[in-house]
Amino acid sequence: MEAIMTAAVVRPVAIKIDEDIKARVKRLAEARHRTAHWLMREAITQYVEREEKRETFRQDTLKAWEEFRATGLHVTAEEADAWLEQLEQGSDVEPPECHA
Repeated sequence: MEAIMTAAVVRPVAIKIDEDIKARVKRLAEARHRTAHWLMREAITQYVEREEKRETFRQDTLKAWEEFRATGLHVTAEEADAWLEQLEQGSDVEPPECHA
């Protein structure tokens, strides 16, 4: 079976930026031996990836909070700190058990 490769569709998008930012992007692009276009695409890509990770973390936090509210299961800060300290020292230890 032949592998089908699909190319991402890239479409131009116009954004409005003030002259100061435009000049700063141009200077930075020149210093990095890149185009302003490349620099802006890279900045947007990095921003979106970072914010997606933050949103995933936020959703995981909300889920953990709801689970705690429903079950009351938790570990104390002292238990978590002791576990993390063992990990820092190179020990391969299991996390502490959750309790009510």
